[in-house]
Amino acid sequence: MNITRSFFSIVGAVLLLSCNSTKQALNNSKVVDDGKISFTFLQVNDVYEIAPLAGGKEGGMARIATLKKNLLKENPNTYAFMAGDFLSPSLLGTIKYKGKRIKGEQMIEVMNTVGFELAAFGNHEFDLSKGELQQRLNESEFAWTSANVRQKFCGDTFPFFKKKNGIKEFVSDTHIIEAKDADGTQIKIGLFSVTLPSNPQSYVAYTDIYVQAKRAYESLKKEADIVFGLTHVKLEEDKKIAELLGDIPLIMGGHEHTNMLIEVGTTKIAKADANAKTAYIHRVEYDKKTKSYHIKSELKPITDKLANDLAAQKVVDKWNTILNEEIKEIVSNPNDVIFNAKTPLDGRDTPIRSVQTNLGQLIARSMSYGFDDTVDCALVNGGSIRIDDQLKGDINSLDIFRVLPFGGGILKVEMKGNLLKQVLDAGVARAGTGAYLQRYLAEFDTTGNSWMINNVPLDTEKIYTVAFSDYLLKGFDIPFLKPDNEGVLKVHTPTNDEVGSDIRKTIITYLKSIK
Repeated sequence: MNITRSFFSIVGAVLLLSCNSTKQALNNSKVVDDGKISFTFLQVNDVYEIAPLAGGKEGGMARIATLKKNLLKENPNTYAFMAGDFLSPSLLGTIKYKGKRIKGEQMIEVMNTVGFELAAFGNHEFDLSKGELQQRLNESEFAWTSANVRQKFCGDTFPFFKKKNGIKEFVSDTHIIEAKDADGTQIKIGLFSVTLPSNPQSYVAYTDIYVQAKRAYESLKKEADIVFGLTHVKLEEDKKIAELLGDIPLIMGGHEHTNMLIEVGTTKIAKADANAKTAYIHRVEYDKKTKSYHIKSELKPITDKLANDLAAQKVVDKWNTILNEEIKEIVSNPNDVIFNAKTPLDGRDTPIRSVQTNLGQLIARSMSYGFDDTVDCALVNGGSIRIDDQLKGDINSLDIFRVLPFGGGILKVEMKGNLLKQVLDAGVARAGTGAYLQRYLAEFDTTGNSWMINNVPLDTEKIYTVAFSDYLLKGFDIPFLKPDNEGVLKVHTPTNDEVGSDIRKTIITYLKSIK
């Protein structure tokens, strides 16, 4: 017998057995469920523009796509959420493409490319007609959820739905994500959404946000390990929901346009800045055994320091080309900076339809400038100002188109003082609606209880010259304000070569003059 050979055979067998045992131990260690798992939420809200703003410095959905990819490398359990208001309003949405208004098609395409997991309905989603919204739902590759919004049909209500290949996929009251990590820990993450009923439409049925939030939350707690909110309501309503539910860890909200992270008891309420100027990153650690969690929320500025994702940028470029071709028919260099707003110009929906804002006054001031300041005052309906945001820093012509996407001319109207008083009174009476009037050289003196026109009390017997947005004289917002009203004596409509032929061109010209 060869002793040497036998020795090495025995040693080899021992080593082989040891290696196999080591491999088996390593393999076993990989599948041991420690009951702990981490996941990441990427939250944006109130995003109306797919391209960067502020001269390319802030926002941009192609940058959001890059951020998501970076987060996925950090943790495969990463999910992107939109907390409402993204289909409207937008400048692109008002432009016609292939014979139809775009109406949010650009946002759906870019969100599909980014890879969003879930979207909540915002109040502005219902700016669209029923057919337009249905088309956007059909195009979306991400899920939608709502506990309190349904569609009306034949005297009854039904959930909204997506229709693909002839099959209806109904929007669920709640949404569940099933996550799993490398060691086999599995978890069900529940989400619910509610929307404030601030945009009544004939095809939309709203139910109580608090009742439905409570119902959806309690339902999810029976199915999911941990539950979160994805809401589009006012901050005060989010706070009440947090108090009502008591132990919800996080509510990712929309509607407000400035970032905030507020704690109500043990609940965090997070809202990012509008138009993806910032995004919230919520890193969550959850222990399935103890049902304990830890959330680290980071507000991430979306700036030009973040690269554009190539696939998403291709989509953005496609729609920007369509937009620029349309705008260049009015302004040759839409991206040139024309003004720097050191104080933010407020065009948010609620104030612009309720009080005098600096943006509203600037627009009315520009209207007067368009007629070489030969008018006694200028009036524009707040509802025509559609940006629902604030402008700050460098402003270009494209931004002005975003403010007033529908354009229209400015009319120079000679009218009796008694009719002007009725118009001004009607504007105040309609505060909170699109008929509220933003004004220049027309202010109400509470001391004298009278309207002042260029610092002089309004004389009902006098003839005044007023600059109006052309929409106002169609009688939609103020029914009696039409050219055939006996108080309207003369209407001048600018020709195409006059600056007042397009209200946006007038504002741009004025801003350039004071730059």
